[in-house]
Order: sequence, then structure tokens, then C-alpha cells
Amino acid sequence: MSLQEIDFSKTLNDEQVFETIMGNYSNFSKDWIIHQWNWMNNVYWAFKDHYKYMIIISLVEKTLQFYDQMQIDYSYDEYYSKSYLQIEKFSITELCEKLDLPKETVRRKVLELEKEGVISRDKKKIIIDRKAFEYVKPVNQIKFSSKYIYLVSLALNKEKILSKKIDTKSIENLIKKRFSLCWRWFYRMQIPLIIGYHKFMQDLSTFHIWGTICMNQVLNVSKELNPGDKPPLDYFMTNNVLLNNLGSDTGISAMSISDMTQIPRATIIRKCKFLIKNDLIKMNEKKQYILTTMNFKKILPYQTEAFRYKAKFIRKVLNLLVIS
Repeated sequence: MSLQEIDFSKTLNDEQVFETIMGNYSNFSKDWIIHQWNWMNNVYWAFKDHYKYMIIISLVEKTLQFYDQMQIDYSYDEYYSKSYLQIEKFSITELCEKLDLPKETVRRKVLELEKEGVISRDKKKIIIDRKAFEYVKPVNQIKFSSKYIYLVSLALNKEKILSKKIDTKSIENLIKKRFSLCWRWFYRMQIPLIIGYHKFMQDLSTFHIWGTICMNQVLNVSKELNPGDKPPLDYFMTNNVLLNNLGSDTGISAMSISDMTQIPRATIIRKCKFLIKNDLIKMNEKKQYILTTMNFKKILPYQTEAFRYKAKFIRKVLNLLVIS
């Protein structure tokens, strides 16, 4: 499509998407938390180590960036037609800066990935062997992401910001058709978003556990978040509903978190002590974990930044559909 054919008056900007997400948050909160929780499970399950997967996708994102610069566009099927992926050269320092991790940690994780056969070096080539670990193809993640983008598009339609009517299947098909481009955008959302929470909570296991507690809380009060014919609640009111429904019926045990995430129960108990100490969660009378009233104030700056990354990703995908 030539540049002259694009009607820029119909395209979105980041602020429009961000404001729509924040203003209609009760309509999206459950799906977004499930979206992210599913993503975090895949991150952990691949190697039972969050950081190894973050290293892998950081390397993949760099290669996808190169494809974009060279105007190389792979569909989902084309991208996964080979069992390995050649990546650009990388340095430990570059990974450290991108993931906000110590050099010793990154160097150790890279060596472990090499020993496990995930990363290999062939002369000047660096190869990621997809056969060496599971959860490579994001089949379910594309579905989760497409559904969430669709829900945001409905709100944009209602507010007359987006004129084009878009369905979930169209979004899913576009992502698969322009996979190398869209998944680069996806990684550019997820990497800084996840690392932001890593900085706040000191490690990703803690964030994964906190996110599971948060998801449980949202699912338990989902009826209150969707008050029938009433207008949707904004981000602040949604959090008030969550915090006003802390009690014996909304908690989750360490064993249940372990079953849901596959993180060892002993690790969960240890990480929850940190979360309790920092007033991010507490225990109810049933010895289950729930959020705290201080949680909202402490996490707000990180969630706001995360939503801006999210808005940018959604805006790009929707604009691609608009001009298609």
C-alpha cells in the first residue's frame, strides 16, 4: 500500500489508547491479568527459570529488529518453519543493560543455556535451538492477546475514537500474517514491562507469585467489577473495588499458587514473606494470601508505566489493521 492511500485521520495515537484503557479498566482488568499470568507461566515453565527465558526473548527481539530494519516480514508459519533461529551477535553487557541484571548472573545463565543445548555457537553463527525447550510457539498467547486487543477496540469504537469494527479472528490472522513484525512489538512491550516489576519486587518469581494472588483477587470480585448496565469503572475505582473486598473468601494458599505456577511451595512461602514485609500482601484468617490496602499506592507508578507499554503495542496492531 502506498503512503498516499493511508488515511491518517483514522489512525490512533498512544495517548488515546492509554486513556481508553485507564478509563474503562473494569472491562479489561480480568482479561489483562489472565493475559499476563499466562505469559508469566510460559516464561517460567520453559526452563523453570524466568531469567533464562527473558535472555532468550531479548536475543530474539534483537533479531526481529534486524528483520524489521531490512524489511523482512515473516508469517507465523514461515517463522516457525525451521527448528532453529540464527541470531545476531550479542554481548553480556548489552543483555545486562536490557534486563537490569548483574553480569555474573547473565553470564551464568547464558552458560547454562549453552550446556542445555538451547544456545550454540557455530563459528561466527549463534543459534537458538527451538527443539531444546517447550512453549516456543505462542499459539495460546496470540489468542489471549487478540482477545484483549479486541476488547480495547470495542471501547475505542464506543468512544468514537476508532471507526473500523474489528473482530478477534481478524486480529489473530493479522498477527500470524505479520508475525515477525507484530511479535517484535509484543516483545518490546513485555521485556521492559516485566523488568519494571523485577526492579520493584527484586526478582521475577516474586512478581509471578504476586500476580497470581492479584489474579485470584480479581476473579473473586469479578461480579463487582462488571456492575450490569452501569458504566465501566476507571483504573482507580477498579482498584478500590479490589481493596474493599479483602476477606476470608478471596485468599489463595501457597499450595494453590504452587499448583497454578509450578513454582515450589517452599519458594512461594519465602517470597511471600518478602511481599508481606513490604506490605504488598497479607494473610487472612484462613492463612491465605490477599492484597493489602497499601498495594495500590505502591504499585501505581509501575502499573502506569506498564499500561503505556501496553497502549503502544495495541495502538500499533490496531493501526496496522486500520491501514490494511
